[in-house]
Amino acid sequence: MRVLMLTLIAPYPPDSGPKIKTYNVLQYLCEKHEITLVSLVRTPQEKAHAESLRRICREVYTVPFQRSPWKDARFLLKSALTGTSFILSRDASPELQRLLSDLTAREHFDIIHADQLNMAPFAVDLPAGARIIDQHNAVWTIVARMAARSHLMQRIGLQIETRRLRRTEAQLCARFDGMLAVSEPDYTFLKLAASEAGVTLPPTAIIPIAIDTQREAIVHRQPHPDTILSMATMFWPPNVDGVLWFAHEVWPRVKQAVPHARVALVGARPPATVRRLTVDPAIEVPGYVADPRPYLERTAALIVPVHAGGGMRVKILEALARGLPIVSTTIGYEGIDVTPGEHLLVGDDPASFAEALIRLLNDPALGRRLAVQGRRLAEERYDWRVVCPAIDRLYETALQKVHPLAEGKRE
Repeated sequence: MRVLMLTLIAPYPPDSGPKIKTYNVLQYLCEKHEITLVSLVRTPQEKAHAESLRRICREVYTVPFQRSPWKDARFLLKSALTGTSFILSRDASPELQRLLSDLTAREHFDIIHADQLNMAPFAVDLPAGARIIDQHNAVWTIVARMAARSHLMQRIGLQIETRRLRRTEAQLCARFDGMLAVSEPDYTFLKLAASEAGVTLPPTAIIPIAIDTQREAIVHRQPHPDTILSMATMFWPPNVDGVLWFAHEVWPRVKQAVPHARVALVGARPPATVRRLTVDPAIEVPGYVADPRPYLERTAALIVPVHAGGGMRVKILEALARGLPIVSTTIGYEGIDVTPGEHLLVGDDPASFAEALIRLLNDPALGRRLAVQGRRLAEERYDWRVVCPAIDRLYETALQKVHPLAEGKRE
């Protein structure tokens, strides 16, 4: 098939959750189909990364794009005046829309694959055999959960955005011919939004985020690791919220019980609130790290202390593949088929989260058992070679929905 794939960010290198998910889907699709990739890019380096995907794609197009505080203020005002979703309106790009209109006018595509909700407005009216929306999350739930953890004025604004986004997200998804969801909880949240909006979701395949277990080798950790590690993009509000909760509520309990323990908060663009945590000499905030192996080798536990978010945490899947012990909140591992106590440890309040970390710091053998079982699960359930073939079945279903006689003609 000829597939036009639209991405919010250039999906290379695969060094963050959304990029890992998209890159592994792209790898699979390029093995089976002719892929034309169109991506928004923010820097010359990101453009070069996108261009490097010509080695697997039939064609690659990029469109410059930049968010800014001034643009955000303009779109906040537009949202207030029109009742539209701020999150969706701020990614408007007339240049991208023109490129897609020209491209689809001169070429036929069997499938238009919109990767993430932000790409849906660009794809939904394009001519094609079938249109697919690839939902990384039920996005409205992320905003709703952030609202629940915010102060009064911010909470009111986030609650208004939640209502607008929930309706718009459902209406957009309903206009596609097929949908990919990453987990049963996400699909349930999307169905709830669709029911409230009075629309029907298209045929849906629940396909978990996939990783490359062949690329993610098992980490040979130190016999007695002493570091609690967070690896998360620090410009994503739910990650910042989780790290600050850990530092203020959990870490003092751990430090008291295990005085030699250390913390490494690795991730791009940490805000000042996170950088200030280094007043404690046991806490390190290195920012983005190109080669995390030194941190991984001394990791007693990778933490996922999030209380807001949606979809699946790729950092957990990568940690399973790398053989790293994990301590997470329940929301943190939502949508991933892990068993607490077998593949990871779980804590939803400061005391239980700290207790899990103290156990792993004091009992390296427990960490090794979790690591072995986690790696096995990653190989069997979450490798892209296992997961992605279901995309082809959704493509066929969507095409049959659009062209009911096509299947009979192929036979």
